[in-house]
Amino acid sequence: MASVKVFGSPTSAEVARVLMCLFEKDVEFQLIRVDAYRGPKRMPQYLKLQPHGEALTFEDENTTLSESRGILRHISHKYAKQGNPDLIGTGALERASIEQWLQTEAQSFDSPSAEMVYSLALLPPNLPKQPTDNNGFNSNGRDMAGVGSNANASMAARQQRGGSQQPMASQQQQQGSANKEEELVRVFEQRKKDLEKLLDIYEQRLEEARYLAGDNFTIADLSHLPNADRLANDPRSRRLFESRKNVSRWWAEVSGRDTWQYVKTLQRPPPTDGSNNNNGGQQQHMQGAQDGHNKNQYQQQHQHQQVQQQRY
Repeated sequence: MASVKVFGSPTSAEVARVLMCLFEKDVEFQLIRVDAYRGPKRMPQYLKLQPHGEALTFEDENTTLSESRGILRHISHKYAKQGNPDLIGTGALERASIEQWLQTEAQSFDSPSAEMVYSLALLPPNLPKQPTDNNGFNSNGRDMAGVGSNANASMAARQQRGGSQQPMASQQQQQGSANKEEELVRVFEQRKKDLEKLLDIYEQRLEEARYLAGDNFTIADLSHLPNADRLANDPRSRRLFESRKNVSRWWAEVSGRDTWQYVKTLQRPPPTDGSNNNNGGQQQHMQGAQDGHNKNQYQQQHQHQQVQQQRY
């Protein structure tokens, strides 16, 4: 039985960071999947370990941690002689550079990127509106001319057909939904501006270095992956990365690592038997929750995926 245990959901940014670091360092561990959104009745034994219901808890023998970047440091130092030797650096100057960029991610990248991811998850696919080219087409090639006016005309027509018979509660509900969307768009656009300023700094840095802290992939790069992956794969935000040559090159390298691709396979929802019974659902969740993992597993998975791609 592995001495390292990770409690949480791989879909959590905090958990995803830790899982990738464990794979990079070739550390065997046990993943105990905890659905933090199902309330305390879902997994009471976890709340005994983590009474505040944090998204992540990490156990390594007698050490218990819950902050993802602190866990990255712990793993990289304790298991320095195995797996990827570069994650935490070797000399004092290199480690200082890694710490500087890790702090930059925590203090300047994490908050705006997380708020953008949250807004995108709640907004409809057509909001925020994507930038258009000179011919009036968005990045998906859809003609955007008149979209707003057509939508307004359609709404006006519906209101005219309904007359004054439309229930007041329904009108208030629609207005509340519209106000919520406007607020989400406002937050998205503001945080996008914040992130653009930061990525301009990254662009300059990556002009002179392959990775943020130097010539090697480190936990400073690794820590960006969960939120950046969501933004880079959404057409409404991917230009943040694509429009900057050096950032785009850097992102292609860090996101293409086998370890990250395997973490993404763990983020897919587990298969269900279609049962809505709470007890049955909990039993299934627990049976499939405790998974042992090591580097060989993700390498075998990657090789299997390559064979499947070649076959089809």
